[in-house]
Amino acid sequence: MTLALLCSGQGLQSERMFALTGDALPAAGLFEHAARLLGGDARDLVRQSDDATLHGNRVGQVLCTLQAVAAQACLGDAWPRPLVVAGYSVGEVAAWSVAGLVAPETALDLVARRADAMDAASSAGDGLLFVRGLTRATVETLCRLHDAAIAIVNPGDAYVLGGNGASLDALAIDAKARGASRVVAIAVRVASHTPRLSAAAAAFREFLKRAPVANAPVAGVRLLSSIDGDTVVDVGAGIDKLAAQVSQTVQWATCLDACVEAGATAFLELGPGRALAEMALLSHSDLPARSLDDFRTLDGVRAWLGRVAA
Repeated sequence: MTLALLCSGQGLQSERMFALTGDALPAAGLFEHAARLLGGDARDLVRQSDDATLHGNRVGQVLCTLQAVAAQACLGDAWPRPLVVAGYSVGEVAAWSVAGLVAPETALDLVARRADAMDAASSAGDGLLFVRGLTRATVETLCRLHDAAIAIVNPGDAYVLGGNGASLDALAIDAKARGASRVVAIAVRVASHTPRLSAAAAAFREFLKRAPVANAPVAGVRLLSSIDGDTVVDVGAGIDKLAAQVSQTVQWATCLDACVEAGATAFLELGPGRALAEMALLSHSDLPARSLDDFRTLDGVRAWLGRVAA
């Protein structure tokens, strides 16, 4: 069995996101570390905050990274080898931690700095829009017409587009008129993975250069870069790509294909949500794909891994 671990991005934070790990002793120190970045306990925050707070850029990035590194702390001994790891948007920083290149506390610190750099480089009203059901050529035309850019390429003619709010509103109307099957605003208030954040990418690269990073992933783990789906072999080049990802298109459909090309026989999304598991099922329906959100206990996750391996 080769497992592909998928580290989720922002947008699906919820009050239940730490249901499996919130009381787990192996993750306790990570929740304490995150509390210093968030100004309060993440477990209380997700239960008590309004949507605006929960989906704020800094809060969202720290929460989603905490979800992944807490899962790694609790379940890392259950992951099979070989293992493939990929991260969606901010989830790629968590993926570097899951792969053993950065400590989980370092990953949390890095995403806080990443979020601050993105906020500083953003303009009021910037955001993201999801569009499904149009060809790539049509989506590119819409982006040119409305001063937007493709932020993420997902399987099944699905795209995340970034730009200013007013432009995205006009693009949404145009996309529906051209036959898009689904058009919806995403709860992220920056134009992630577009040239609008070039300054943030440069700033994040400086943070990464100063961070303690291992020379290679742990044995038996393959880490993928989300802007091209390539395996991170040279860590220095990988850092450049991880920083560039802030302002360049994420090729997520390519990443899922690369997981399978690397031998993946099952997918497990670390959450929050199960959007990545659903995309894996869409593009590779013959392989099992689950999310931590599907399980009621950590033992349930371990049992599923055992069944899949068998």
